[in-house]
Amino acid sequence: MLTTSKALVNDSTKLTRHATARMTHRGVSAEVIETVIEYGRTVYTRGAVIYAIGRKEVERYRQEDMDLSDCEGVQVVCSTDGAVLTVYRNHNFRGLRTGLGRGRFRPADRQLCLVAH
Repeated sequence: MLTTSKALVNDSTKLTRHATARMTHRGVSAEVIETVIEYGRTVYTRGAVIYAIGRKEVERYRQEDMDLSDCEGVQVVCSTDGAVLTVYRNHNFRGLRTGLGRGRFRPADRQLCLVAH
């Protein structure tokens, strides 16, 4: 069970105590969290919803006269019910990919077995 603090980013987004502590420790404001949730890419992985703003989002919205450079690299992890679980900065988005290893890698000996039959 999640324990939520009374802190709200907006009327519909709740913050857990852990998320509030991480925000304070990592210097991420509530406004940045709202911006990431609204404009960031959405990835459904590991039973959570992750919102993230990277270089591509910053460049895309710059063309629309929006400056998201302060949000670049911020990732917001939410539960499926919308509560913010944690917040961190990470410019490496490789961990956000879903389906890692499924159908992409086949050991060499396995390929030989398939060809031989």
